[in-house]
Amino acid sequence: MATPLQSKMLAAAESIGVLKTLIQKDQDNSQKLAQEVKHHEDNIKDINSHVNNIDESIHHLQGELKRCHSSSMAVEEDDTIIFTNTEKQVTDQMRQLEETAAGVICELKDRHGSMLSTLKCTKDVVGIVASLGKVADDNLSRILAEYLGMSTMLAIVCKTLDGVQALEYYEDATIDKNVGLHGIAPTIGRILNGRFIVFCLQNLRPFNGEVLSGDSQKRLALMDPRLPNGKLPPGFLGFAVNMIHINDNHLSRATIDGRGLRETLFFTLFSRLQVYETRKDMIDAIPFISDGAVSLDGGIIKCNGLFCLGDRYNFGIRFPIADGTPNPLKEAAEIEQKIKLMEWKKQMLFADIQKEEALINNVKCVLKAKSDRYKKLINEEHSNKELMKNISKTDSPRS
Repeated sequence: MATPLQSKMLAAAESIGVLKTLIQKDQDNSQKLAQEVKHHEDNIKDINSHVNNIDESIHHLQGELKRCHSSSMAVEEDDTIIFTNTEKQVTDQMRQLEETAAGVICELKDRHGSMLSTLKCTKDVVGIVASLGKVADDNLSRILAEYLGMSTMLAIVCKTLDGVQALEYYEDATIDKNVGLHGIAPTIGRILNGRFIVFCLQNLRPFNGEVLSGDSQKRLALMDPRLPNGKLPPGFLGFAVNMIHINDNHLSRATIDGRGLRETLFFTLFSRLQVYETRKDMIDAIPFISDGAVSLDGGIIKCNGLFCLGDRYNFGIRFPIADGTPNPLKEAAEIEQKIKLMEWKKQMLFADIQKEEALINNVKCVLKAKSDRYKKLINEEHSNKELMKNISKTDSPRS
């Protein structure tokens, strides 16, 4: 029969065993609860990311809304202002520049059409810069054309170096006027004089980043400028390279390796050129401008430290307006509806964040209770171990 001391030791040992089992269970439960907290915290991060994306979309829509309102005001103030700068009008304007390479190309296209793809000197030509992209409104068209300059707007774009060389041949360092574009110009009653710019897509250094996911226009995933508080600079409307509308057949496969005009030609032309609503907005944002900027009211910063001042030049050759003649009031109403929808989505996301935070608080309360119980069990285990030591000392034979 066990002595009282042995019974106490046995009970203490059993108690320690039970406590260890309970402690292990509490540890497992606490780990699960901690993982649950992390899961909800990750959900909140994802939701906040969606909120930030919506905020940026709203910001860009608000920029478009301002442009619509400014276009509407311009029409009210001056009925002679025309916004129907169509692709055909741009081509007709370039055709009238009789002694230019762009004029020759446009005249050939008008007269011979599909035959251009069979002529040695033109079969590699993609088009003229001014005709390869469209923009949302006349203000943007005018300032981007002014930024690039006439010679660049009239530049020829070829796919390969062979195509560039086929445009012009030399004999003893002198241009051979009987072949290439110089040779074909007289056949349509034209003479080609002066220099002209040619872009070779094959030799351009393309944008090597990502494009925006799910964007049908394959706009480039450029990092927006940010103020120290994380917000976009006032009046920032976007990057010029992403404000060009490109025809589907030029969005990809414009080059041999399958790249489109946005990441090749237009990234070379504009890089990370920023577009602002006003000159004041642009000047205020100078610390956040890396590759130049323009404003819709005529401000131009070519690069850091290089400003274009003086009277604006009334550019005849501009980028066409997307989808013909825009209706500013109709566009504004549609944009306002989009903004309202996005604001509603934001409110739904905020509600989801509150739910996640409530779940986190509930789990943390349970976790604290588990933690307190765990500490209590540890203390009880420690007390039982001390009890066994004391019993062992008392039961041991005295020397």
